Amino acid sequence: MRDFDYIRPATIPDAVAAAAQPGSAYLAGGTNLLDLMKGGITSPERIVDITRLPELDRVEELPEGGLRIGALVRNADLAHDPSFAKAYPAVAEALLSGASAQLRNAATVGGNLLQRTRCSYFYDTASPCNRREPGSGCSALHGENRLHAVLGWSEACIATHPSDFCVPLVALDAVVEIEGKDGRRHVTLEEFHRLPGQTPQRETVLEPGDLIVAVRLPAEAASFAANARYLKVRERTSYAFAVVSAAAALTVEGGRIRAARLALGGVAAKPWRARAAEALLIGAPAEEASFLRAADAALAEATPSGDNAFKIELARRIVVRALTSALAGTPALMPALPASPFSNIPGARHDA
Repeated sequence: MRDFDYIRPATIPDAVAAAAQPGSAYLAGGTNLLDLMKGGITSPERIVDITRLPELDRVEELPEGGLRIGALVRNADLAHDPSFAKAYPAVAEALLSGASAQLRNAATVGGNLLQRTRCSYFYDTASPCNRREPGSGCSALHGENRLHAVLGWSEACIATHPSDFCVPLVALDAVVEIEGKDGRRHVTLEEFHRLPGQTPQRETVLEPGDLIVAVRLPAEAASFAANARYLKVRERTSYAFAVVSAAAALTVEGGRIRAARLALGGVAAKPWRARAAEALLIGAPAEEASFLRAADAALAEATPSGDNAFKIELARRIVVRALTSALAGTPALMPALPASPFSNIPGARHDA
């Protein structure tokens, strides 16, 4: 790790001004940044510590309904907040399925959105990687790629976005609040992350100095509380990123689906909103046949990026299972293994 300057600004405008200088990086929980620095994947010249900035660690109800979650709110604090888990159960379940309890205690809401890919070639500085060094090539294209993208990938990059938290957020129309050099703006989470195209190094819409200050959930998001689930398939039940995941939320009246939300994780360089599948579900009978059609629509454009054709069929099945679980109803208590397909015991509690 090379030497760097350390700055702790007192205000948000001061932080933005400091981070707008070339070679700067924000520090919050540091659960991803410090690993990247120690491994030589990134070497910022200036660290801007935002952990003492005022008002970024609050969760506030919005006047028009909905919720505003400060960027410095810890993942564990949010997931274990009873009122939050009751109103947004799929989001809480996703948070509790990610990483370890120790990491959730340190990781922040804003940092979760900005996680870098876990592609092994990105972390191997001896391997070409367009995301790390633009124009160098993509080692994953002809390497070990069974866990890589099946949607939205390009010849320049086939990596996936690792977040669990972002998957239900994008399904529920979350909005990212950003402070930049020209003031504050709002961007939907669906538009916040970029697909690789020919510029995979541009992972988000953020410009130099831009600071995530909050994530907003609209009032409508809580209307799905009774029928919302997050399901995550991983190579081991604990401390592993998703091979494929899905967030599903339904509103059902008279045996038919009045409203539907669906998003996938582990399949693309961003959390993947399955809008075509949602459109098929609205007005359809709340039954397995409808879910199968929706799963086909959600993966209609999927293509293998390597030795990962299995992920397409796996994703179809996870979509069906997530929708089936949502239809069955949100459990009264958090499953013992949040988001795991092995959490089938009613009333099991997660007390970590």
